Amino acid sequence: MAYIKIVDETTPKSNAQKFVQFWNRALSGEMFVGLWLVFKEFCSSKIHTVQYPLEKLPLSPRYRAVHELKRLLDSGNERCIGCGLCEKICVANCIRMETRYGEDKRKKVTEYTINFGRCIYCGLCAEVCPELAIVHGNRYENASEQRASFSLKQDMLTPIDKVLSGNDCEYEGVGSVSYDADLKIKQTPLMYLTKEESKADESGVKQDV
Repeated sequence: MAYIKIVDETTPKSNAQKFVQFWNRALSGEMFVGLWLVFKEFCSSKIHTVQYPLEKLPLSPRYRAVHELKRLLDSGNERCIGCGLCEKICVANCIRMETRYGEDKRKKVTEYTINFGRCIYCGLCAEVCPELAIVHGNRYENASEQRASFSLKQDMLTPIDKVLSGNDCEYEGVGSVSYDADLKIKQTPLMYLTKEESKADESGVKQDV
């Protein structure tokens, strides 16, 4: 197999050759096309610059920003049941959870921390959560001078006043239930056994009659 050189341009060695190469590149048509586009946009009335932080671009509902811990809309209680699936599936190993059993014999989450310095915002924790307790919100401004500010549960937990006042709503981003989720539910083997038992009971009743 023989290789063919498409561009055979030798490097200029003398100052005269460098001067000629410079003017050949400077007077090429691509530079004037770029200057014309810049001048046209400069004189245009449509300004595309966003005046941040006074103006912010809208975010997609599936944008993966800083996590939020949601509450139940009816009672305001925390949705997290302490199953630990988010901690196990985290590929960055940045989620820590501590649970205990309360006086009512129910598991309660005492501490829930996420090291945002290590988090890669992959969204697996939100996808695997069975209670839709942890989601990705729209807060992407999380710069801080202290690492301790990257893992506070109080900053992620939805305020109970917001829930009880009716200002909170069901999340529709990463990990949320789709609008046609009921149509996609498949029957488990136990459901088939239940149907067989019900059919057997109905046939037995008919025979007795």
